[in-house]
Amino acid sequence: MNVRLTRFLDRYIGGLWCVLLGLFPGRGKAANGKILAIQLWGIGESILTLPALHEMKNVKVLATERNRDVYRDFDVDVISTSPFAVLRYIIKNRNSYGTAIDFEEYLNVSSIISYFVAGRRVGYSHGLRSRLYTDKVKYNDRQHCSQTFMDLLKPLGIAKKVKGLTQLKYSSRDKQIVDDYLLKKGVRKKDFLVGIAVGVAESAPSRIWPKDRFAKLCDILIGAKKARIVFMGSKSEAKMHDDVAGLMKGKPINSCGEFTLQQSFYLIKRCSLLIGNDSGPMHISAAMGTRTIGLFGPNLPVRFGPLKGTGIYKGEICKYSPCINVHKGEIPNCYYRGEDYQKCMKSISVEDVVSRI
Repeated sequence: MNVRLTRFLDRYIGGLWCVLLGLFPGRGKAANGKILAIQLWGIGESILTLPALHEMKNVKVLATERNRDVYRDFDVDVISTSPFAVLRYIIKNRNSYGTAIDFEEYLNVSSIISYFVAGRRVGYSHGLRSRLYTDKVKYNDRQHCSQTFMDLLKPLGIAKKVKGLTQLKYSSRDKQIVDDYLLKKGVRKKDFLVGIAVGVAESAPSRIWPKDRFAKLCDILIGAKKARIVFMGSKSEAKMHDDVAGLMKGKPINSCGEFTLQQSFYLIKRCSLLIGNDSGPMHISAAMGTRTIGLFGPNLPVRFGPLKGTGIYKGEICKYSPCINVHKGEIPNCYYRGEDYQKCMKSISVEDVVSRI
């Protein structure tokens, strides 16, 4: 299903079910030691759950096709968010788990799944969905999201500080495919390879830094650093990267749509630096130990910035920033129109980025 329809059904139909089911809180004890961890959406947020997941034993992850490859260290069940797929999963797995940890920040469907599959259910304390949890944790929106996910383990007696992200897995075959591709493009191992990720998830296009500034930045890096520029993203993002290339004097490599997610893990690891918006590639880069610069406006780097990387934010110029508050289900496409559209992102200059390199 498309994003808008999924959100509509989740908000209204899912919200109604949360109210109804909340009248019958059900069991509160774990019937067995099996744990189900639920994360159904973004690749970036999935990456940020990994430190918490590695603190637990006997855990299975419920994911979607979109984010399943992040969880290669775990046993994974894959589900669609369509109502029929959710119902089938609930029927098949009812009361199968002792505990469910709901890492979703605002979706109602994940809390409904938790309600039926586990006796003990841990989730955040806000929204209608919280009625279905037996253990509720306050969402701290002034700390990094990886720590906010780790906080969900406190009811289990696990109180840890996140010190770093978990490196993502790829195969030797994935590595070979990427190395061969770069070699054909004339990229050597010693080159200063810079990954550029112009795209963002379809949910919030206002997070995109202006294309002409990406183009100018790339040309500066090519001229001053003799950088090789590789654009990265999904196949659907190839056009926007072509647009940036059309504004450049130099010649970048557009790899959008060329690689699987796992191959992209290694491609980003090959980079000396990655610069991107608040998006999946930025979080992949932080996890892979690549030097990372993230560009922020609608959201805050204190929440979603590259851990141990650099988050550039000048959103103080905008009275609405941060307008994206994922935990509240607030993901608008900018409240401004006309010249002020993306006011917060436009406040970041090329010089701001160059000065952090």
